[in-house]
Amino acid sequence: MRSFTVLFVAALVIGCGTPAPTPKTGESGIELELPAGFEPASATITAENLLADVSMLSGDEFEGRGPGSEGDRKARSYLAERLAEMGFEPLFDGESYEQPVEIVGLTANAPADLSFTAVGGSSVSYRFADEYMLMAGVQEPAVSVTDAEVVFVGYGIVAPEENWDDFKGVDLEGKILLMLNDDPDWEPDLFGGERKLSYGRWDYKYASAARQGAAGAIIVHTTESAGYPWTVVRASNIGEQFELVAGDEPRTRFNGWLTWEGSMALAELGDHDLEALIESARSRDFQPVPLGVTTSVDFTVDVKPNSTANVAGVLRGSDPELADEMVVLSAHHDHFGIGEPDETGDVIYNGALDNGVAMAQALAVGGAFAELPEGPRRSILVFFPAVEEQGILGSKYFSKSGVVHPGRMVTDINFELGNVWGKTSDVIIYGRGKSELDDWLTEAAKTQNRTIRGEQDVKAGWFYRSDQISFARVGVPAIWFKSGVDFIGREPGWGEKQYADWIGTKYHTPGDEVEDSWVFDGLVEDAQLAFMLAAAVADADATPTWYAGDEFEATRQAALADLAKSH
Repeated sequence: MRSFTVLFVAALVIGCGTPAPTPKTGESGIELELPAGFEPASATITAENLLADVSMLSGDEFEGRGPGSEGDRKARSYLAERLAEMGFEPLFDGESYEQPVEIVGLTANAPADLSFTAVGGSSVSYRFADEYMLMAGVQEPAVSVTDAEVVFVGYGIVAPEENWDDFKGVDLEGKILLMLNDDPDWEPDLFGGERKLSYGRWDYKYASAARQGAAGAIIVHTTESAGYPWTVVRASNIGEQFELVAGDEPRTRFNGWLTWEGSMALAELGDHDLEALIESARSRDFQPVPLGVTTSVDFTVDVKPNSTANVAGVLRGSDPELADEMVVLSAHHDHFGIGEPDETGDVIYNGALDNGVAMAQALAVGGAFAELPEGPRRSILVFFPAVEEQGILGSKYFSKSGVVHPGRMVTDINFELGNVWGKTSDVIIYGRGKSELDDWLTEAAKTQNRTIRGEQDVKAGWFYRSDQISFARVGVPAIWFKSGVDFIGREPGWGEKQYADWIGTKYHTPGDEVEDSWVFDGLVEDAQLAFMLAAAVADADATPTWYAGDEFEATRQAALADLAKSH
């Protein structure tokens, strides 16, 4: 017998030497079948192994793993070596663990000050990095925009399924569009209620402006709407920015951010009240509002073609009929490299928590699969995408490359950030309520006596902010989860404080380094939970699907239909 059943009513794991009783199911109706030898394989996921990998990958010698850097190449080589050690085969053409990804590095030499002028001649200026951010929208050595009119366009959204169009056919060719970093959320059935969808993300905003023929796009920043403070906007957008090589898609000349205070002053310059403008945008009847303000900007751009690579290895499935299907374990390998110094003078953005611990988890789970006496029925793909931090580019490239047909990928379990403060009694699913993976994970979590919850900060739109979204957009049921905030043995609120302190002081800074105070037992438990979920999906007769009516359900059906047609 190659599998045993997890009995969730009793929340027990039946050992491989114990005869399995009559299968039972939990409240969700999900019955998870786990392979023989699951428990000893799961026990190979240890704090020591996780620490070794994250310490290596976030060490100074990897120089912050900036895309296309020497540190990036060292990290990719390390990951490939680890995959080979575990017995995973090269995915790409059967001979390479790397999929080259051609990118372009863009460094905008932004002016120290950006000025806006009203019709009457009065003006306001903003300091680069402190009050405004500016990035090149085109892959060209110089950008020039002269006397371009600024137009407030609300949320900058066109969503036919919501009967929403912020542009109303207004000619915005050559304009600068000021837009809100959010989506409409004041009604439960409107754009998913408080939960931010892809419409509320900065990358959608820039692309939306480009489709209108705009010369530039500026996003109004608030910590609440973005899910992070201005310091993160600054750290994430200063210096070299990376993109996939441009195609024939429309593009703005430049993109930017403006602080809340700066945005209010800009509206006032044109005799408008920003809060009143925002209130007017809370309606399907909203029309773009010219602010009576113009700006000119000229700057050069350092354009540097470069290359990085996705890294992936596959453990082939044991079932001849299912081995072509894959369960994906993903964790991005890039970070910000060498950048602006912090108050100590440190310039290496090590990326230990973001995303060293996640890579360590993916390696640990992959290694656990390699320890099983017989491989799972479906194949296991361990995938380390490139350039996540600046647009989720590597996984986007892979998901559309055709190396693995989307219909053959049955699930993506993405690792991002992690818990380094101890065990919790809860597990957070980011984007909870989208697929049956929620139900599968709920049942698996019962074996650890843990409960499931959704993220508390739903306005941050976390599901759309890491590599799981690339898989979701081609139809693959995807999930990102990690420890919650109810830390065992700690007072209420302690967990929230740890996460908040780290986001406020270490996120996307040189301070994201391995710390002696870190505790890995919660990280181990999360990785073991991921192993259980992945093993159950890999061996199941029927795999998880998107919930009926989810935004990605139709895409999944189309992918499966396309796969069936090709055979």
